[in-house]
Amino acid sequence: MSDSSPAPTAATPVLDVWCELQCPDCRTALDDVRALRARYGDRLELRLRHFPLEKHKHSFAAAQAAEEAVEQGRGWAYVEAVLARVEELDRRGEAFLVEVAGELGLDAEEFDTALIDGRHILIVDADQAEGKAIGVTGTPTYVIGGERLDGGKSQEGLRGRVEEIADRLLAE
Repeated sequence: MSDSSPAPTAATPVLDVWCELQCPDCRTALDDVRALRARYGDRLELRLRHFPLEKHKHSFAAAQAAEEAVEQGRGWAYVEAVLARVEELDRRGEAFLVEVAGELGLDAEEFDTALIDGRHILIVDADQAEGKAIGVTGTPTYVIGGERLDGGKSQEGLRGRVEEIADRLLAE
């Protein structure tokens, strides 16, 4: 998901953020993601990649809902709104996902339909399969310049490391 990033050029580094929307650690990582977006703007393509964890029963539906938000033009806003209230997602599930869509002025009925018909399942499945193939085991995990940085255990120093790699890639 990268609804707010420009189309990458050959010189635009890509930062994949493997995330799941029921993960408290991913909520904490939002501050770093915002800071990276502010620092690099369109010089860094930032892509949210879905990695729903089995321990969070609503994470797969949340990933599909995020893709519906992208379709409706508000992907990052939706992701931030859901992550800000992960405890509520824990309690309320899909009804909460639809409610957040309505709060953001999105077509909530279309969200409900998308969750029923599964139109975004292939995107979520593909992200999860790719994540597993490259060794993602938890969230958040960052991948930039071919380097995987795992934030699932500790996020300390990760933003600095991402910035080091991004700066090096941009200087090349």
